[in-house]
Amino acid sequence: MREHLALTGADADAAVAQLYAAHWRQLVRLSVLLVHDQAAAEDVVQDAFVAMHGKWSRLRDPDKALAYLRQALVNRSRSALRHRVVVERHVRASSACDVTVDGPNVGGARRDAVRDALLRLSERQREVLVLRYYLDWSEAQIADALGISRGAVKAHAHRGSTALRELLGDWEEPS
Repeated sequence: MREHLALTGADADAAVAQLYAAHWRQLVRLSVLLVHDQAAAEDVVQDAFVAMHGKWSRLRDPDKALAYLRQALVNRSRSALRHRVVVERHVRASSACDVTVDGPNVGGARRDAVRDALLRLSERQREVLVLRYYLDWSEAQIADALGISRGAVKAHAHRGSTALRELLGDWEEPS
């Protein structure tokens, strides 16, 4: 169901409020799929709405505001991911100097093995498993977020779990 918002001629407050009420949830879902973190996704969406509000008077076609928001969301999600990589690199570099480890980090090795195995799954299986086990979403929430049926969610979860078990079946902890 697609509703038409009357944004042309609306002031920034009214227009952004209408867009927020109608599209916030779907924009957060999109951002979660891009940044893989609910809190970061909500921040990205909020920042995109704030930026649009500030630039509302410069929008040539207010009826394209949703398209503008989506593009801003994708760009800000990319920026958030780049920032995360820089922070993680910095943390790894500084923690490698600060911590003495007697043996390998088994938890980290296991996490890396799971991440590598997830990357070998199909995109849809990976999305379903991440939403199910990382965000602890129900089948209905996943189906709604991905625009698929609950049956498809079950099928992707089953196939993805089976493939993950096969990929990780021969994984051994480093000695």
